[in-house]
Amino acid sequence: MKIICNASPIIGLEGIDMLSLLWELFDEVLITEAVYEELRAGNQKRDSSLISNAIDNDNIKVIKIRGKDIANILLGKLHLGELETIIGAKEDPGISFAIIDERDARAFAATMLVDTLGILGVLSYAKTKQKIDAVRPYMDKLIQNNYRISTELYNQVLQKEGEL
Repeated sequence: MKIICNASPIIGLEGIDMLSLLWELFDEVLITEAVYEELRAGNQKRDSSLISNAIDNDNIKVIKIRGKDIANILLGKLHLGELETIIGAKEDPGISFAIIDERDARAFAATMLVDTLGILGVLSYAKTKQKIDAVRPYMDKLIQNNYRISTELYNQVLQKEGEL
């Protein structure tokens, strides 16, 4: 299964030391140039060498989208990385999911007929594939790292995973 990922889920997975789940769960992990630049710029608290190493080891591939002009036209409510991720998913019919967490970006992806999965979906899938034993400790770590997860969504995931 091939996926394309936005920056936020990567940052979130890095923060809980689970970035490797992406290439352990999916056959091919793609990011666009805009997402790569966003990750590279990062902030002082992140270790951007994790992304560089993942790219150097071919765990993550950086792609150039053909619809860069479209992304620039649509720029406004969504960030360039989100737009490029959605456009990249449309351009490559082999991509199964765009991994995006932001609500507006997921809504736009749905209008573009792009299936999305968020970081919590990745964690649930990792549990299904027996890469992790439980989702709760990772969601708790995400929350400790200031990753926004509503109480309602938190409880929904726990109930779905039988961890409530």
